[in-house]
Amino acid sequence: MPTAEYSDTFVMENGGHTLKVGYSSMASPRVVPNCIMKAKSEKRRAFIGDQIEDCRDLSSLFYMLPFQKGYLVNWDHQKSVWDYVFGKQCFNIRAENLNLIFTEPYFNFTSIQEGLSEIFFEEYGFKSLLRTHPGDLSCYKNKLEFPGEKCCLVIDCGFSFTHLVPYVLGRRVRASVKRIDVGGKLLTNHLKEVTSYRQLHVLDETHVMNGCKEDCCYVALDWEEDVRVAKQRGKDNTIARDYVLPDFTNIRRGFMKSWEDSTGKPEEGEQLIRMNNERFMVPEILLHPSDIGINQMGIPEALVESVGGCEEVAQPWLYRNIVLTGGCAKFPGFRERLEKEVRKLAPGDMEVVVRDVDNPVEYAWRGGASLARDKEFGGMCISKQEYMEGGFQACQQKFYL
Repeated sequence: MPTAEYSDTFVMENGGHTLKVGYSSMASPRVVPNCIMKAKSEKRRAFIGDQIEDCRDLSSLFYMLPFQKGYLVNWDHQKSVWDYVFGKQCFNIRAENLNLIFTEPYFNFTSIQEGLSEIFFEEYGFKSLLRTHPGDLSCYKNKLEFPGEKCCLVIDCGFSFTHLVPYVLGRRVRASVKRIDVGGKLLTNHLKEVTSYRQLHVLDETHVMNGCKEDCCYVALDWEEDVRVAKQRGKDNTIARDYVLPDFTNIRRGFMKSWEDSTGKPEEGEQLIRMNNERFMVPEILLHPSDIGINQMGIPEALVESVGGCEEVAQPWLYRNIVLTGGCAKFPGFRERLEKEVRKLAPGDMEVVVRDVDNPVEYAWRGGASLARDKEFGGMCISKQEYMEGGFQACQQKFYL
């Protein structure tokens, strides 16, 4: 767990799946699940955020999520998580002495924006507030790492959606932002359905199957070849693996066996799921949503269309500085495959570069922590005094998200 080194700015990347939170002076954020969970083994207790680590049996967890379809809909659940993060069990902050950098969804509803400003100023009492988007912070971080680049295109593969957001000279091109209704939640649900249909009923095991997705899945560099290999039997099939399910006594989190150890036969006390073409077919939905009936473009086509909607002079800069962030960006092979697919679709004279980032989940938070040290940061925020005088309208004039 990162140490809570004090500074006067608190950064909260408020994702639908996890919160990335911490003082701007910290080396890395604390990652807290953005939900309240109840377990069959301890029915009387609700586990908020990372309190779930205290739960003995994580099977059949019941989730109460603040976010649905990418937007904040349950304020009571969300406030319970914020109270936990700001309170004694986590950071024990003194809000009246702190600036807050807070990320909200793209194209957020005005009513939600109003509620956010009200709760942070009137209920928690922060000194000042900057409401922004994850992509804006990722763009700022990219600008620090590659100061020679004039533009960047941020791909934010999140929990509910995937957004493609172009930035020209540091400013978001709002009209060219694209959204695909595929994210980590949909991929986990699809894996649950496929596994339940083929092998074992796991529709209630969201927590376990999310871990299975993270441990087993990858993006195929040559999809047709991997399909051919997955059809083979015995040792000719180099893709199939055994995933050992947790029993929450000896094994707290499941794990994938190596190719040599994956025989398809469980050892004593083990319960297995045999992962074969699911390993690459599930993440393939990011590239081809139509595979499961979603009538939308995949990421490569949406990227080309997004870049095409920007000024012609900016397009070469956007193609050569593509930043892949979000939890889904951690799939092995994703960056290489995306670069290959975009190269096929982009104009022949364009250089295509998809950037590797150290930790795609924490990248936006790190951008926020860096922004807090910028000498212009104070001018980007709205103070509590300005809010009390001008109300929500003052926030909209300042941020115009």
